[in-house]
Amino acid sequence: MTRASLDKQPHEVAAMFDDVAARYDLTNDVLSLGQARLWRKEVDRAVAARPAERVLDLAAGTGTSSLPFARTGAYVVPCDFSVGMLGEGKKRHPWLPFTAGDGTRLPFADGVFDAVTISFGLRNIQDTDAALAELYRVTKPGGRVVICEFSEPTWAPFRTVYTEYLMRALPPVARAVSSNPDAYVYLAESIRTWPNQPELAARLQGVGWTEVAWRNLTGGIVALHRGRKPAEG
Repeated sequence: MTRASLDKQPHEVAAMFDDVAARYDLTNDVLSLGQARLWRKEVDRAVAARPAERVLDLAAGTGTSSLPFARTGAYVVPCDFSVGMLGEGKKRHPWLPFTAGDGTRLPFADGVFDAVTISFGLRNIQDTDAALAELYRVTKPGGRVVICEFSEPTWAPFRTVYTEYLMRALPPVARAVSSNPDAYVYLAESIRTWPNQPELAARLQGVGWTEVAWRNLTGGIVALHRGRKPAEG
């Protein structure tokens, strides 16, 4: 398996994540220098799930990101297109309703979720706008979206250092801790080509989300975008 190309053929990206599923969470903690856990906490606060709400956690992988929502008493559905990730997640958290699904053709009816969220997965979906539109479709009127994704550091000198880390330091670290280091080279390249904060906000607005805003985390390495689906008249 060679690393997936940046045209993001779904079967290649899915196979790549299948291959790294067992050590994915550990590798993320190492490569992010421990920041991944802090980012997950910020996503949890932004989603603000409440008891009995329905929450879709898209690109949930092994379900680590879904656990905080479940602890609030919300009904969370972890959804991913990597069968390997879902299988690993089911071993660890058998009570969660893991669901296989393509982000551009979600297997859910219209307007069923109070909140939808995706962390570090939108970048890996072949058609970003189609995925944003699908998230909009399955959200109830008045519901909310939270997207956590790598973005553009706001301070230019730091941005240069960060880019150097992605392309030079990340591959050898990945070789030491990951079962498929090529997957992380692909991920680094995909981060470099991803839209910045205002561009992603414009895409959210383009498919209908309102009240769109973002907040930078870790100096803009990551951005937390939020939006709302307009309530019915």
